[in-house]
Amino acid sequence: MRILVAEDDANLRRQLIQALNEAGYVADPAPDGLEAAFMGETEPYDAVVLDLGLPGRDGLSVLRGWRAADRVMPVLILTARGTWQEKVEGMDAGADDYLAKPFRMEELLARLRALIRRAGGQASPALTCGPVSLDTRTGRVTVSGNPVNLTAHEQRVLSYMMHHQGRILSRTELTEHIYAQDFDRDSNTIEVFIGRLRRKLGAPVIHTERGQGYRMEAV
Repeated sequence: MRILVAEDDANLRRQLIQALNEAGYVADPAPDGLEAAFMGETEPYDAVVLDLGLPGRDGLSVLRGWRAADRVMPVLILTARGTWQEKVEGMDAGADDYLAKPFRMEELLARLRALIRRAGGQASPALTCGPVSLDTRTGRVTVSGNPVNLTAHEQRVLSYMMHHQGRILSRTELTEHIYAQDFDRDSNTIEVFIGRLRRKLGAPVIHTERGQGYRMEAV
């Protein structure tokens, strides 16, 4: 899952990127409102962490611009002041959740997990597809209760597919959601990851839709 981190404090931005990467996400940084607005309009993010006090263009303006352009990715706003008026303005502008600074990184990650699950129509932190289960809190993958070891990229592909079960996902879409913006993306590697996942899972839950992509669904 791919996250945009719009935060002007370089130290906090670095901590957020590190924590998200360690949690298995791909995170792209934006140091100001102008860059954040452009990246949010042009890249397919699964969620955004948005500081309201951005230079160049404030976070509320950025958020309103995204919503006016029908960008529907979940947005978690960060606010230094934490006043109720600012929270109300953020929610009315289209935010899905808020977190006041200072905050614990564990809480931010938990809120992001919940936002991403809800955006995919999932309520439980444990996603299942047939015998395959993914615990979004720990990243642990099991098949019929038995643990399965995956590489980072295999895990990202599986996580995205588990969050979007029943949908046909093109190789391009999968590529866009598992690689960072500045990564040299190659959609052909998706076939390799899918092949590895099928072997490791050993369950017929990943289906090829000829000429369209892949669909994850228990049959």
